[in-house]
Amino acid sequence: MPAGGAAAARSSDASDVTSAPPPYIAKVVWVELRSGRSLQVYPTASGRRATDPGAESDAWAEVVRRAPDAESPGMRAQFDCHWQLARLADPTKASWNLEPWRPVVSGKVLYDTRCNPGGPEV
Repeated sequence: MPAGGAAAARSSDASDVTSAPPPYIAKVVWVELRSGRSLQVYPTASGRRATDPGAESDAWAEVVRRAPDAESPGMRAQFDCHWQLARLADPTKASWNLEPWRPVVSGKVLYDTRCNPGGPEV
């Protein structure tokens, strides 16, 4: 390998990762909507742009530390959908809303419903 080849390869691989330090979540707030209970998750600027390996899991851990009852069926999947899809589709959306009443569905259904299986966001 030519001199600097390995370093150059590493740096080009690293360009796919946006390093953004935690915290990833500014606050979480439980609210009552017409559709039912909803956890509004407010990402920080870092949470909106981080692509570091493990950042998504770290961000979820921040959510659960602030709202332990968020650790229920389907909530992590909704969060992951927002992390992977909503950040790109609507990067300025104030909060990501996770609802425990939503059905647990496949990843494809989550993405097809824009992270809102079981009905629109209200």
